[in-house]
Amino acid sequence: MAFPPVTQKLSGLAQITENLYLGSARAASDSAVVSCLQITCIINATENTVNNATPAVEHIRIPVVDSPSTQMIDHFDAIADKIHCVEEQRGRTLVHCNAGVSRSSTLCLAYLMKYRDMSLIEAHGWVKARRPIIRPNSGFWKQLIEYEHKLRGISTVRMIMSSVGELPDLYEKEVKDMVALRNLFT
Repeated sequence: MAFPPVTQKLSGLAQITENLYLGSARAASDSAVVSCLQITCIINATENTVNNATPAVEHIRIPVVDSPSTQMIDHFDAIADKIHCVEEQRGRTLVHCNAGVSRSSTLCLAYLMKYRDMSLIEAHGWVKARRPIIRPNSGFWKQLIEYEHKLRGISTVRMIMSSVGELPDLYEKEVKDMVALRNLFT
């Protein structure tokens, strides 16, 4: 699906499904973009950003910090259910945090697992293809793995130790692919 012209210029926003967008606080506060995309619900996953540029839009705020110790899992079901409810009413949801990288992407991954019958690895690939800068923190990954196990009885991603700490194993493949690609050109 092609974006309307206004969003082609907006780097802080990605369309995840027909009714779900993922972005930054800047994109969520742009009333022209929100209006053009016919967003009916904005889910704000920041500790201090307030959206008030679009009063006709429903606003839900989850005041969380981007920290591995933040309990995002406590919000997975409620937010996934809300996104699904908005979709059933033919509305559109924009989920954002400050940069649209960790907190908001984590919530979108949880939604895709619960309502789009995707495994965690499939959901990550889906979202990353649409917004390549996503990168949930290690604590959020652990919670997503736990949530997938709760929903599906399996875990398609596991945490591994690396030189920079615990990472999901799918990042290990990304690093190996980058090294192989770099070796092709050197």
